[in-house]
Amino acid sequence: MELGAAEFDRWYADRTDSPVADELVRRVLGLPPGLQSTSLLTGAGLDEVVAELALREGQVLLDLACGRGGYGLEIARRTGVRVVGVDFSAVALEQAHRRARELGLADRAGFRVGELTGTGLGPASVDAVLVVDSLQFAEPKPAALRECRRVLRPGGRVVVTCWEALDPADERLPRRMREMDLAAQLPSAGFVDVEVTDKPVWRAAEQTLWQQALAADAGDDPGMRSMQEEARRLLPSFDGMRRVLATATAPR
Repeated sequence: MELGAAEFDRWYADRTDSPVADELVRRVLGLPPGLQSTSLLTGAGLDEVVAELALREGQVLLDLACGRGGYGLEIARRTGVRVVGVDFSAVALEQAHRRARELGLADRAGFRVGELTGTGLGPASVDAVLVVDSLQFAEPKPAALRECRRVLRPGGRVVVTCWEALDPADERLPRRMREMDLAAQLPSAGFVDVEVTDKPVWRAAEQTLWQQALAADAGDDPGMRSMQEEARRLLPSFDGMRRVLATATAPR
């Protein structure tokens, strides 16, 4: 099943009124209080991402496929950077704008409609790019990485968290997952200093999240029902994926 903006709009709308789902995600993934996650990066994983981005106060971070903006806003709060969030879901971006105001970060956070393969930003306009758990939705994936390369200033960092198939021929997995090969795709997009690292601890936390979501009483909570549907879809083939952190640099 290929997912577009309309499907994600519905998903984000469901999460708006689901404090139970948000609290479950924060607790199991160990996220900072108040971080509205739209992905599965853990709190410890976020610490690693911040270190890999190597940002300085006043620089510009592109949070690509930002969703509700949770991770980018948290990085802006920690580092003093300005964050530009791009996503194709207008519903998510509305929530991100609202959260930036609530956190007092509206002067350092901007959000705009765009695509993984077309951000609408100028060339060499950002100091770092973060793509959390979303690159698999790009069509085609190499075009999204080339877009990251285009908007990065020389020496800028890209950090991608994602999943890859252990066996690209494993048809239990969606095509979008079987197409992921960051160790080959990042150099092809023009990046250097490419590193792709397995993160089994992240993977274990994610598995725990899906299991606890299934065990919860969803009641009439749309966000929890959505999580349970996703868990039932993912868990049967969970052993076919590996969790990865990929980092690379735009050449100077």
